[in-house]
Order: sequence, then structure tokens, then C-alpha cells
Amino acid sequence: MSSVDQQAPEAVVARLRPHSRVMFWPSVALVAVCGAAGYFGGRFEADWQNWALLGAAVVVIVLVWVVPLLVWLGRHYVITTRRIILRRGLLVRTRQELLHSRGYDLTVRKNGVQSLFRSGDVLINSGLDRPVVLWDVPGADLVQSTLHDMMESNTNFVAQRRQHDQSAGADGSTFWNGD
Repeated sequence: MSSVDQQAPEAVVARLRPHSRVMFWPSVALVAVCGAAGYFGGRFEADWQNWALLGAAVVVIVLVWVVPLLVWLGRHYVITTRRIILRRGLLVRTRQELLHSRGYDLTVRKNGVQSLFRSGDVLINSGLDRPVVLWDVPGADLVQSTLHDMMESNTNFVAQRRQHDQSAGADGSTFWNGD
């Protein structure tokens, strides 16, 4: 077997999530709701009012902090030596894969806050009707350059393999394994 026939096993290059700063305002709200519930809890004369305050605090915490946390935890990007794997969702999982060897265009889009934290949106245009987006990844410029390198190395491997396959079958003979 030649070196063209063997490719190194697929290895994970990076595991990414959106930047964790998206949890800043929900965490501030969590502290505020807990502080308000602690301050006003037990101040009402009727027990049902105190329980209603506690119930409302729990509902607000679930809506303002737990849901954004689950959304953030449910978005995961894995870059390997052969492909990009995008996973979204907790209860309903969506998995999308893009092979580096297929080729794609990369664009990094940053707003002012993302520039401060060196993060950004990496748009991957693979020829589909809309680009695939890695939302708010930390080190977006590094992710872009890594994806360029992965795509180039995989494209070179595919070209070498095609060249090897063409040269191996250049004699025009066909092997039939039939009865």
C-alpha cells in the first residue's frame, strides 16, 4: 500500500461552543431575582403570598437563566482533520457535517462586542442555499485559519489520491471478479 492510500485517522482539532459571555445578563438576572426573593421572602403576612413569591422567583429563574443556559450548552461545534460537525439542541438534536475535502468559502463577521472578546461568527458557504454559521465562537480568526489549513490539506490529499488512481488504471485493463 502506498502512502497515498493511507490517510491518518481522523483526529479532533477543536471542540467549540459559543462564547460564554452570552450568559452574563442571565447571570446578573439570576443574582437579582435571588436577592429580591431573599429580601421580600417572609415579609408578607399570608403564607400563600410568600409561596407565590417563591414560585414566581423559580419561574423567572427558569425562564431567564436555565433556558439560556440549556440553549448555550446545546450548541456544540467539533472540528476534526476531515470535517466540521455542528450539533444543536438538547431534546431534539440536529447534527450537520461538512467535509473539508468538498471545499467551502469562509467569512468571519464581528460586531463591536465580539471584537473586544476576539470572538465572531464564522460563516461557511458550502454552496447550499444559505451559509452554515458557527455562532459567536471564541478565537474566530484562529478558527478561520485552521479551517483554511484543514481544507487545503484535505484537498491536496484528494488530488493526490485521484492522481494515484488515474495512474494505477492507466493501462486500460479491467479486473472482473465474476463467475
